[in-house]
Amino acid sequence: MTATLSSTRVRAALRTSARVSAESLLILLMLAVTLWVLGRMWSVLWPLVVGLLLTTLTWPPTRFLRRRGWKPALAASAVTVLFLLVALGVVALIAVPVASQSGDLTDGVVEGIHKLREWAAGPPLNIGDAQIDKAFDSAVARAQDGLGSMVGVAVTGVSTVVNGLVTAVLALFLMFFFLKDGPKFLPWLARQLPGRLATDVPTVAARGWDTLSAFVRSQAAVGMLDAVLIGLGLWVLGVPLVLPLAVLTFVSAFVPIIGALFAGFVAVLIALVSNGLTDALIVLAIIVVVQQLEGNVFQPMIQSRGLGLHAAVVLLAVTLGGNLAGIVGSLLAVPVAALIAVIWNYVREQLSEPSPDQGPRTGPGNGTGESDSPA
Repeated sequence: MTATLSSTRVRAALRTSARVSAESLLILLMLAVTLWVLGRMWSVLWPLVVGLLLTTLTWPPTRFLRRRGWKPALAASAVTVLFLLVALGVVALIAVPVASQSGDLTDGVVEGIHKLREWAAGPPLNIGDAQIDKAFDSAVARAQDGLGSMVGVAVTGVSTVVNGLVTAVLALFLMFFFLKDGPKFLPWLARQLPGRLATDVPTVAARGWDTLSAFVRSQAAVGMLDAVLIGLGLWVLGVPLVLPLAVLTFVSAFVPIIGALFAGFVAVLIALVSNGLTDALIVLAIIVVVQQLEGNVFQPMIQSRGLGLHAAVVLLAVTLGGNLAGIVGSLLAVPVAALIAVIWNYVREQLSEPSPDQGPRTGPGNGTGESDSPA
């Protein structure tokens, strides 16, 4: 006997599907408008984001000074000046060895090109000098034809450098004000919001700050360990530019997975150009061993209270961020994903039914405690 469809249930299902579809479209439209507004405000938001990231690193010493009786302005000023001196010292430590060893690297690249040319002239390729010269002349001609484009790229590069300097200066000033007045922000925000928002928004902001701080500090610790171990290996092998490569390894640790691959590729390439194939393979082995120690030992120990994101989620977030916003997107992908997870978990807490043994809730912010943070 064939069952017949109930017209009442079909109409109810279609109405439910239409309502869910309309609500989903409205949510997607709201997200699209929000992203468009953020894109239009990016010149202001980017220094703000950089300032917050820097504040997560500099807040612990500021908090230490304030607990020792220092005035907020004095503590923030001292930490800001110290941070600026450290940053300038790091830049100087990188620039000096790069300038002193650039000639050796250039000679190594030229020697590598000659070896490649000799290899191409032999079997099985048997490419003659005339063919190589013809290809070189063709490349030069194309470079000359594209001189206008090269000038445009150079102008764009200068503009990018200027924008980067402006962003750095604004971020430094914002970091100072966050360190000085940050603890006043959440109480002020609670007073400005009506009703339940006065509790929900500051609670989510405090949890987001804790998550962001944990991410930045743990990535900095892991990056420091990677930089020290890989730098020691490069130093033992006599690879040039050990200090810049170690700093690159440290900085790339803030872009999970992809950053480590990029830093390792640069280190292996320089070892290949300067020291030859054998040392390049040894450097590759060192990097692989250190990365395995990082993934299986360092990060689980340092991030014992980690972000709660699966490795697959981290990889997808970095890939999506890179596709949407390049290097900036890759850098911000994991913190943004972690903040989304914080908001999602808080919403689930508020929408879930409490179990009978838990008793009634005292409020949305129950159990969070007082947050000692500048945000």
